[in-house]
Amino acid sequence: MSASVVPATGRNADVVRRYLRVFETREVAEFQELVAEDVLIHGAGQHLRGRQYPEGSVLTPGLSHCRLRVDDLFEAGDRVTVAFTLTYTHDRTGRDLTMTGVKSYRLQDGRIVEFWGETDLYGLLRQAGLVPEEIPAF
Repeated sequence: MSASVVPATGRNADVVRRYLRVFETREVAEFQELVAEDVLIHGAGQHLRGRQYPEGSVLTPGLSHCRLRVDDLFEAGDRVTVAFTLTYTHDRTGRDLTMTGVKSYRLQDGRIVEFWGETDLYGLLRQAGLVPEEIPAF
């Protein structure tokens, strides 16, 4: 985090930090305490409902040894917004692949009930050699 940013220290910020830590530990059972079963998720042009979607993100095949860096985190009322960098090991090549993202979470009674977010999936796929370096013309 930038030296000029005061880290958020409230209860909701702590819940989001614990949620993000699961990407490193892969202990998805912890989501039962942190994420509502019918969590509403907005991102990548989709609107989905259910805890199974973040669980699936944690257990993405082909990527392991996730390291998370929180680049910025802001808490206000029932909302927490975080900018982050995830670095994974690509199992097939052993190379590190990095993905950045920004997510905004809404919490109720100490649990994530809704979130919005975008990640640089194209950048991650490009580093893995699965999509072209340059985005092709539409």
